Amino acid sequence: MKYRTVFDIIGPIMIGPSSSHTAGAARIGRVARTLFGREPKWANIYFYGSFAKTYKGHGTDVAIVGGLLDFDTFDNRITNAIKISESKGIQINFYEEEAVTDHPNTAKIVLGDDKDKLELVGISIGGGKIEIIELNGFELRLSGNHPAILVVHNDRYGVIANVSNILAKYQINIGHMEVSRKEKGQEALMVIEVDQNVEGPLLKEMEALPNINKVTKIHD
Repeated sequence: MKYRTVFDIIGPIMIGPSSSHTAGAARIGRVARTLFGREPKWANIYFYGSFAKTYKGHGTDVAIVGGLLDFDTFDNRITNAIKISESKGIQINFYEEEAVTDHPNTAKIVLGDDKDKLELVGISIGGGKIEIIELNGFELRLSGNHPAILVVHNDRYGVIANVSNILAKYQINIGHMEVSRKEKGQEALMVIEVDQNVEGPLLKEMEALPNINKVTKIHD
């Protein structure tokens, strides 16, 4: 693994004990909360590999719930996240999975409320860094370390060009971009990591484009 700065080696400011099992887990949970757009009423959390074996001792369970409550990695409330979720009436279930995954620190979160649900798979790659590798059945690669725009759209010609034109209009530079689809001509997901945070007017213009179903932003 290559490190770009000293902070990649030291890791994030966080509640311990482990950057990969605690800070990474909190970030996975927080990305799920951000993408869902609100506090869920329930969440089923599935741990794989090393997460499944050590999640209680390393605080992975409280960390991921803290993320779902929108707590940052250094928030002292993380240690009481499960009790806080219970006080809010949020139903949390944990499952230890035996399936072998490509990465040992893998978690799947299925969360929702009376209106909608979301399914996300994330991995903690060390030093508090994460990757989201699946969202509602779409394969993707989202680091969570940079501002990003997720665009759910119909798989039609011209959609990517229209989205790119709006980014150019607002002078937003693209750092990484990928498109995933389940089947040709059906629903697709565009993931765009950018160099600066995006604001409301840009997102509203994207949402108004033809064949756009949903636009979500993630800030760094």
